[in-house]
Amino acid sequence: MEGNFEEPNKLPELKLDAKQAQGFLSFFKTLPNDSRAVRFFDRKDYYTAHGENSVFIAQTYYHTTTALRQIGSGSTALSSVSISKNMFETIVRDLLLERNDHTVELYEGSGSNWRLVKAGSPGNIGSFEDVLFANNEMQDTPVVVSLFPSFQESRCVVGMAYVDLTRRILGLAEFLDDSRFTNLESSLVALGAKECIFPAESGKSNECKSLREALERCGVMKTERSRQEFKGRDLDSDLKRLVKGNIEPVRDLISGFELATPALGALLSFSELLSDEGNYGNFTIRRYDIGGFMRLDSAAMRALNVMESKTDANKNFSLFGLMNRTCTAGMGKRLLHMWLKQPLVDVNEITMRLDIVQCFVEEAGLRQDLRQHLKRISDVERLVRSLERRRGGLQHVIKLYQSTIRLPFIKTSLQQYTGEFSSLISKRYMKRLEALSDADHLGKFIGLVEYSVDLDQLENGEYMISSSYDTSLSSLKDQKELLEQQIHELHKKTAIELDLPVDKSLKLDKAAQFGHFFRITKKEEPKIRKKLTTQFVVLETRKDGVKFTNTKLKKLGDQYQSVVDDYKSCQKELVDRVVQTVASFSEVFEELAGMLSEMDVLLSFADLAASCPTPYCRPEVTSSDVGDIVLEGSRHPCVEAQDWVNFIPNDCRLMRGESWFQIITGPNMGGKSTFIRQVGVTVLMAQVGSFVPCDKASVSIRDCIFARVGAGDCQLRGVSTFMQEMLETASILKGATDKSLIIIDELGRGTSTYDGFGLAWAICEHLVQVKKAPTLFATHFHELTALAQANSEVAGNTVGVANFHVSAHIDTESRKLTMLYKVEPGACDQSFGIHVAEFANFPESVVALAREKAAELEDFSPSEESGKRKSREDDPEEASRGAARAHKFVKEFAEMPLDKMELKDSLKRLRELKEELEKDAVDCHWLKRFL
Repeated sequence: MEGNFEEPNKLPELKLDAKQAQGFLSFFKTLPNDSRAVRFFDRKDYYTAHGENSVFIAQTYYHTTTALRQIGSGSTALSSVSISKNMFETIVRDLLLERNDHTVELYEGSGSNWRLVKAGSPGNIGSFEDVLFANNEMQDTPVVVSLFPSFQESRCVVGMAYVDLTRRILGLAEFLDDSRFTNLESSLVALGAKECIFPAESGKSNECKSLREALERCGVMKTERSRQEFKGRDLDSDLKRLVKGNIEPVRDLISGFELATPALGALLSFSELLSDEGNYGNFTIRRYDIGGFMRLDSAAMRALNVMESKTDANKNFSLFGLMNRTCTAGMGKRLLHMWLKQPLVDVNEITMRLDIVQCFVEEAGLRQDLRQHLKRISDVERLVRSLERRRGGLQHVIKLYQSTIRLPFIKTSLQQYTGEFSSLISKRYMKRLEALSDADHLGKFIGLVEYSVDLDQLENGEYMISSSYDTSLSSLKDQKELLEQQIHELHKKTAIELDLPVDKSLKLDKAAQFGHFFRITKKEEPKIRKKLTTQFVVLETRKDGVKFTNTKLKKLGDQYQSVVDDYKSCQKELVDRVVQTVASFSEVFEELAGMLSEMDVLLSFADLAASCPTPYCRPEVTSSDVGDIVLEGSRHPCVEAQDWVNFIPNDCRLMRGESWFQIITGPNMGGKSTFIRQVGVTVLMAQVGSFVPCDKASVSIRDCIFARVGAGDCQLRGVSTFMQEMLETASILKGATDKSLIIIDELGRGTSTYDGFGLAWAICEHLVQVKKAPTLFATHFHELTALAQANSEVAGNTVGVANFHVSAHIDTESRKLTMLYKVEPGACDQSFGIHVAEFANFPESVVALAREKAAELEDFSPSEESGKRKSREDDPEEASRGAARAHKFVKEFAEMPLDKMELKDSLKRLRELKEELEKDAVDCHWLKRFL
């Protein structure tokens, strides 16, 4: 973004005289204190910001305080900064589209008289749309969510309402949630919420803190409102005005909610929907089903790099950036945004999307034709919304017309397809296109535009109503043309009288100040000076010439201007009438926009699948109760897309009862993290309806992906790396089901080795025995691989724990490490940390000392005879056998009924258990370490 910032010496000059400055200072003092509001003042040619806002803008966007100026003097002095129009657009875009911590206000006026003309926040950007998207596509849909939580003992019932202003949708939901608000978090991610309102002091401090943390994790702006605003009264009459169609189904819907209705009442008040008559009768209302899509929390979105980040080196770093090959102006991008946050869980819907993608993959000619046509489609959703809100004009109507006349070309391309999925293509697109394009729908719209708009003037960049559309307009046009002709005839006649060549010497001009006038150069003025003074009125004499007029020209010019004003007024009335008529086609255009944006996204999927150096495959999708997750030749789509990467594919077989839970060990930089993430990304892509980067793929649908891969400190909230790790893991343990997919990387490394290993073991056991979800668990604790042996001895286990490792080769002579990036069955029997340190060019002395200390720690069987340290590496089978025996000891100890046993009996039993363990440890070095 820094490329847009201007040098301080190029700032617009802050021009205020003493009186203006004093008036503004007196007004500025009356403004209420709001730490979140960034206030701009429109001064016609530029903008200004003042006080703390000016310091914030100077530091954040100009990166220097030298941009600051002072208004006033002494104790009343006010720091200020001037902002050009381009810079204003850049700052407002950042505040409303990128950040989530400020609102924006725009004032107009002068002196001490200023009024608020626009106010916006990340979730409510409507009034600033003309600024935000004048030169940019609208890539995401802003959504505002309203919450009304009810805390009851150890649980919380959440009432939720939301409004999608672009698609004009109101939604309601009520659901039970846990202390981490996992259901709320996944709902906010799925909806793409930008701002959330909730009642001030809505519960106990700890509960409120958890709610705020959930909102922070989702990057949502938090806005507290008075509890008085959260009421359901008058909701019926408000919705009657807003929602299209019959009110009875709406009443039935809202009657089923207790907490969501107060949330909706506050939302309608906050978003001021009822203050804009353009919203009346244009909204739909629906129940939001939190189980209708795969749930993704903010940690999973980050771990899988689903959405773009400012830190991305290129667009292929994120899944959205990689998959976004859409052609329409904004509609396709917004739908792709939504689909990636709302993967499907219905096999039939996923299959339908995959069928269409397969059709487009196999038919390259059809795919290319359709993409070429879609490139000429404007942002129909936003154009229609502008017309409905009376903010649009003929330019919007023409863009809709130009998009509509592309539909026959799209229809022709689709008609030529006769392949395997022709019936689906016909049902999904052809028949809908025919219904939308008939004489009663878009055919009528095309006829209206062609009859009412002067399409010939488009080449000149003018958007005008055709004079033949209205008799009054036609009459005014005739008068205008007649007067223009009379003025030109007078011009010729005057040139003859003055004996000057027409246009070459005697020019006819027009200006707002004088109307029509004649002009000659100062060089020619002496020739006609006498006639000028007797027959004409000199208007102005300047270096570039003399401007003059006479009674006839003045009269004709005044008549012409009067007719032009009447013509413009008539044009405006007719434009308003045409715009109002076009707005009545909104439902047709909304359906068209939905169909074209869906086609656009599925074509984008097909283009990605077919154009990659290694083509993608169609995944086989089964319901969550059956089937396995088998990915052959799997690759990470974002990593393989980087220019410098030669990606090595791997297989992943998450098989029920065999390898449903996989422990993956191996060296740092060996590819563990990439492997487990690519499995998550592949499952997500499959459930979105895309082909996947594999040779062959079978996916059992997952209701949720939980991912804990690398946690960073959050010192501002007083949360350490380890605490953040535990909080994210707590969400998994509470929210996961047997239908989820769990991805965990390096759990427990944020604390001591023994504590970390203990936690990792306990969490693994819980996931295996209680959650029973398919899990990929990457770890450096290669002792954890013993879990596979321990689990195999548990009767009736249906999960199946398997060990895998990423392979690496160590040259025995040079001791150099070579990463092979292949995932292979079996446990890794050692750690490679010191070898990786060598990779990083650690000093040889440090590496040598590290080897020495590691050898000391690994020597748990010192030989008294030699007195030498003995370094040995455990056999993986021995480690697995020993861990299983240790697990048996812990289990037997845990099952002792200590509350019912006498102390001497319990001590006796404990000695027996220990003696048995020591006896088994004679031939097992792993058990000796344990003891």
